[in-house]
Amino acid sequence: MSDNEKIRVLLADDHRVLLGSLRALLERNGMNVVGEATTGEQAVALAAKLHPQVLLMDLEMPGGGGLAAAHRLRKTAPATKVLILSAHEEDEEVLEALSEADVAGYLVKSDAPEELISAVRAVHSGRRYVSPSIAPIVIGRLRGPNQKAGPDAARLSRREREVLRMVALGATSKDIAQQLGISPKTAQVHRENIKEKLGLRTTADMVRYAIKRKIVKLD
Repeated sequence: MSDNEKIRVLLADDHRVLLGSLRALLERNGMNVVGEATTGEQAVALAAKLHPQVLLMDLEMPGGGGLAAAHRLRKTAPATKVLILSAHEEDEEVLEALSEADVAGYLVKSDAPEELISAVRAVHSGRRYVSPSIAPIVIGRLRGPNQKAGPDAARLSRREREVLRMVALGATSKDIAQQLGISPKTAQVHRENIKEKLGLRTTADMVRYAIKRKIVKLD
């Protein structure tokens, strides 16, 4: 593969050691790592500037995680294929990722290095990629009925609306707890109450609901 044919990859993860390892692995396999980001906001900005063919991005990062960033990139860098990276094999957020039209695939961090290379090449060629370790779970989920958004957000308290907005921007329960001065357990309770009130099931559902109802604007 010549330099002109190398797949242009942008990396996004808040763990700098992992970024270095990913860069080394990709470059050993003839790929061109055009940049690195440690927050969702940096990933979106760099993708718009550098026009990578593939963005390999952690699901949860400061400044907006994978799903929120993928939604933004639909307008700012529409040619970039987003490959989500996850540390959890059965996380609901991961299982819902491929239901987003903006996401080309996802990879589990515990997968073998050769799976990463296969995943990048697959999404670059226009195919969707599902980590073999969770393919049966994902296929079963995607074949299931879609969860519809529930009642209007007016049922939420002011604090719950604030938490929903933060979730849609990629904040974890730990992030929310730190910013609002509450415990992570309380932040998680708020998340569960929001899902119950709105008839939602997953974090991905909450992100979609917040975008659709303009509780948060990601464009």
